[in-house]
Amino acid sequence: MTTAEVATMQEEVRALAAERNAVILAHNYQVPEVQDVADYVGDSLGLSREAAATDAETIVFCGVHFMAETAAILSPEKTVLIPDLDAGCSLAATITADQLRAWKAEHPGAVVVSYVNTTAEVKAETDYCCTSGNAKAVIEAIPEDQEILFLPDMYLGLWLEQVTGRTLRIWMGECHVHAGIRPQDIVRVQAEAPDAEFLVHPECGCASQCMAFGNENTHILSTEGMVRFAKTSPKQRFIVATETGILHRLRKEAPEKRFEALSESAICRYMKMITLPKLRDSLRDGKHVVTVPAEIAERARGAIDRMVAIS
Repeated sequence: MTTAEVATMQEEVRALAAERNAVILAHNYQVPEVQDVADYVGDSLGLSREAAATDAETIVFCGVHFMAETAAILSPEKTVLIPDLDAGCSLAATITADQLRAWKAEHPGAVVVSYVNTTAEVKAETDYCCTSGNAKAVIEAIPEDQEILFLPDMYLGLWLEQVTGRTLRIWMGECHVHAGIRPQDIVRVQAEAPDAEFLVHPECGCASQCMAFGNENTHILSTEGMVRFAKTSPKQRFIVATETGILHRLRKEAPEKRFEALSESAICRYMKMITLPKLRDSLRDGKHVVTVPAEIAERARGAIDRMVAIS
């Protein structure tokens, strides 16, 4: 699409959203033209809070399927749409509700903490949900003598052990994008760009190892944490280790600074399934509606509410 075509379609999207009394929520990893037309762009925690608080009749979720499910659980009276039903999540796919029930049976009495990148069925078996932005606070809110099952991201779990000093039982799941960012990538680029600040997502395969480097220029942060840090830092150059979609927002919010991807191949094909034409069609045609069975939603809501409440 040409720049003019994009602008025309964005105006059409805004008009449809106003007509349908719809709010458009977009994750930080969405394509730039979708981010630019959204009412709110953020991470999973921020998007969940927006979904819970909105007065709009319809929520159009530009993200992956588990995020739209979370919105449907938090706002059962709203219509929740996702522009592409096939926008899944490789991390969420690493554990099923049956697998979690079996794991819980092996550890009776353990507290289950699920990263938000999970299905509604898994959340229904969970005590606390968390995002990378509040995972540390969630772990620290649980009594120290409680056994904790953490799932499904092993790299986030290993990082949490280091920053909280707790011992967790960790599910061996991973995001295919973040797992591909390795410690040697950080070491190589640090040598090439010693003046840069390194912003690393805790889902990355290098996150816990980065802490051991002791490099004052390396910061383990959620995507929202990256935005906050970059805006307030006096530094001018940042190397970013997460999905490349965040670069667009960083460049918009701190246009005077330089942002580079640690890995240009860190692209989530699921996030990129949501396009501007699909967003337009979703609003125009009321597709695709995301619902969660009432019994599952009721059981999952408690864990999600605890996530939203803990900052």
